[in-house]
Parts: sequence; C-alpha cells; structure tokens
Amino acid sequence: MRASGVVGVMGRRDLLAASRAGLLPLIASPAPALAEARSRHFTTSDRVRLHWLEAGSGRTIVFIPGWCMPAWIFTPQLDQLSARHRVVVLDPRGQGQSQVPAQGYEPARRGRDIAELLAALGPGRVVLAGWSLGVLDVLSWLDQAGDTRLAGLVLIDNSVGEGQPPGGGGGRFFQNLRSQRDRTVRGFVASMYRTPQTPAYLDRLARDAQRMPVEASIRLLSYPRPREFWRETLYSTRRPVHYAVTPRFRGQAALVAQRHAAASIDIYEEAGHALFVDQAARFNTRMESFLMHEAAWT
Repeated sequence: MRASGVVGVMGRRDLLAASRAGLLPLIASPAPALAEARSRHFTTSDRVRLHWLEAGSGRTIVFIPGWCMPAWIFTPQLDQLSARHRVVVLDPRGQGQSQVPAQGYEPARRGRDIAELLAALGPGRVVLAGWSLGVLDVLSWLDQAGDTRLAGLVLIDNSVGEGQPPGGGGGRFFQNLRSQRDRTVRGFVASMYRTPQTPAYLDRLARDAQRMPVEASIRLLSYPRPREFWRETLYSTRRPVHYAVTPRFRGQAALVAQRHAAASIDIYEEAGHALFVDQAARFNTRMESFLMHEAAWT
C-alpha cells in the first residue's frame, strides 16, 4: 500500500483541479520583503548545500515548506513572528536557494535533512511546523529522531493518515507535469490562494517551483509510505500538536483532536492551501499563542 506524498498534499482531486486551473485574474499583494531575514547555509551528510532563512531571536520555530516551494513563501511569518521569536525557514533540497542534487527526494533523506538543520541551529527545543508536503517531511524527521528536541508540532493543511484516503487523479497531474510543466505548475500555484496575489508574486513563485528536475518533483508526490505510517508517527509523540487546515481536512482534524491528548485544531473556512498567507494575521496570532502558552519548552 502506497501513500502519496501529497496524500493529501492537496488531495489528488485538488492537484488535478490545480493542473487545469491556469492563472486567474489577480490583483494587489505585496512582494516578499525579508529585509531583516538572514541567509544561511549548511552542508548535509550526503554533501548537499542547503539554504535557510532566519529572522529574530528567542524561542525557535522552524518552518518546512511544501512541494517545490521556496522558503520565502513564509515571508509573513518571518516578518511578524520574528519580533519576539527566532523564525527559521528551510529551503529543502532542490527548492528555493538550496542545491539541486540528483538524489534524496524521499522521506528518510528529507527527514535527515531536517535533523541536520536542527543540529546546525544549535541546542534547545524547537517548534517544528510543516506545510503541505512539509507535514510528511516533519513526520519523517519525528520517526527517525524522536521528540527529544521537540517543543511542539504544527501541521498545516495536509493529510496525517487519518480517516479515509483522498481520491485518485495523481496520474493525470503527473502526465501534465511531464508534458506541460510550466502551465501545470502555474495553475497549481494560482490555486493555492483565496485572496488576490499580484501576477509578479505568482510568477516568481511558479518559476521557483520548477528548479528541480520534473521527475524529482514527481518522486516527492509518491512517497513510499502507507497512510498508517503518518498517523502512527504523529501519535508517537505526546508533545503539543496544532493542526491548521482548510475544510477538506475537517474530518481528519476532528479525529486528531479526539485521539491526541495535547492537540488543538483550527479550520480556515475561507482560506486556500497557503492559509498562512491568505490569513496571515490570524495564523500568526495563533502561532504566537502556541509558542508562548502551549509549546513544551522544558
């Protein structure tokens, strides 16, 4: 039994819809600022140079972006949460400003990359936040490393293996990636938002999302793990968990709230997949509360 990397990353039907979407009429949203963010690098144990962005100081929250997405998509969090906290965002291998290697686009290696990032950040617990495919990468890290360094877990808009599996449709999306990649990726990017974004913003994001080889991007959507792996890994930790999702994951969120003793959930009814951009103020306020009052720093 295979789970798909985006086993929910948007659900297969959502991915197919995204591939058909095309760019929408779009208006005003600010370009990434990142004036105060610092650019950092480290080299992994398999000799891949990875990049991360860092802003602020204090208790640390580490964001892991989704499928093919760059670190700068978390600009609202770098700009706002860094007023009181240390905010770190990884460019996973093949993404953003990180090196594009031939290998390593599978969960065990991506989990090790996160472990090695945390080692580069220095000692102390962190809140680890994964979005979309980043949810699976974070759970892969948890499976390998345990929760010794974990103050809390934030999982943003992906399946965690609860309830019924998402519907099919990934094969068509993969075909479209191979035959008309730019159009398909641009449609996917446009579909992630419910609030208007500027054409320049979406163009930059779509171009950044095509840095890695197309077959590597498809491997990321085909993680060789059963759905139960993600669910069991999530429930292996008693650390506080916050599950922030759009309505398609409402059922999974209800089950997580029932089955994890330290779980909280938040349903973003009017947001797209990139809910931390669509409703940045709400998301950042909730993260501030989680960091200050719920995360297990000791």
